[in-house]
Amino acid sequence: MTKRPGARDTVLYSGFVGATSAESRAGARAARVCPDFHAAVELIGKRWTGAILWALTERPHYFAELSFAIPGLSDRLLSSRLRELEAEGLVERSVHAGTPARVSYALTEKGRALEPAIRQLRAWAKRWNGETSNGRGAGATRRASARDVA
Repeated sequence: MTKRPGARDTVLYSGFVGATSAESRAGARAARVCPDFHAAVELIGKRWTGAILWALTERPHYFAELSFAIPGLSDRLLSSRLRELEAEGLVERSVHAGTPARVSYALTEKGRALEPAIRQLRAWAKRWNGETSNGRGAGATRRASARDVA
């Protein structure tokens, strides 16, 4: 919700200015975001968390496999995100005996329940952000580069 500077309790709804926070375009009460939905989106929307969950929907992974599967993600941040997901009950950590000991991560039942949503989001991303049109989504626009003009 974006407030207009200097306006008391006035908000901007998709370009509609002037409605109070309890009104929408039609004058009806605006829907409030479900706190459970908001918490879930904030959790899985954290940087790299969606990629980690996506990788784990394929199969359990050792730490090094996850690190390799998600380029650009530091080991420190991967470790931090895995701890967060474990604390939320989405991921379980297993230590395998050996020298050195190996640690694998897998989705819990709660984490596996996200698989349909992750598959749908992946399909949406392929459609709208996919590799069509020079690596950009079908609806994306592209600026001309010096290479295009020359």
